[in-house]
Amino acid sequence: MAAPEQPRKLIAENRRARFDYFLEQTFEAGLALTGSEVKSLRNGRANIAESYAAVQGDEIMLVNADIPPYAQSGPHFNHEPRRHRKLLLKRKEIDKLIGAVQRDGRTIIPIRLFWNDRGLAKLEISLAKGKKEHDKRETTAARDWQRDKARLMKGDRS
Repeated sequence: MAAPEQPRKLIAENRRARFDYFLEQTFEAGLALTGSEVKSLRNGRANIAESYAAVQGDEIMLVNADIPPYAQSGPHFNHEPRRHRKLLLKRKEIDKLIGAVQRDGRTIIPIRLFWNDRGLAKLEISLAKGKKEHDKRETTAARDWQRDKARLMKGDRS
């Protein structure tokens, strides 16, 4: 019998990603972090809203993710808040992502940053295609209709 899946402790989430992009395929990647970055993440401080993943050579790097400096760490042992961080993926996954970015013009967007069941920081990334303005309007209209429909159904029950 399989053990029930434990809830992952969320550190940061990119809620705007679903609005701005069509998310196609997701991957779970590890992060190459320094000690002060891990301590800062343990405090629950991170921002991945403006970040993206870029191809550099035969590696994939997380760009513009903000992990603030750890307050108790001295100035010599702290990290740069917005430095490029290497994503740890399997070679087949890296090749697939690089091919999609270079050939199909896709973007790699971070969706959420979390602790897995072993206590390791993981980043869920997704291959994404940018939405046009009319696609965003359709998404907003569909969301508004779902909310209005839920209100109407709730009103009918009373």
